[in-house]
Amino acid sequence: MPKIKTHRGAAKRFRLTATGKVKRNKAYSSHILTKKTTKRKRSLRKSDLLDKSDMNGIKKLIPYM
Repeated sequence: MPKIKTHRGAAKRFRLTATGKVKRNKAYSSHILTKKTTKRKRSLRKSDLLDKSDMNGIKKLIPYM
């Protein structure tokens, strides 16, 4: 069997945790920040875990991480 190519876009956006869950950064934090509250912007800084329903598809895109 040939090796599976890693999806480079996914590799830059997702990381695997030690337990095998997928970590991601939150969206909506790059521009139009003046109308967002400080509390909301602070919460967007933190990373989050990917939803279970999306996890299998993303894991196929990053097989060797």
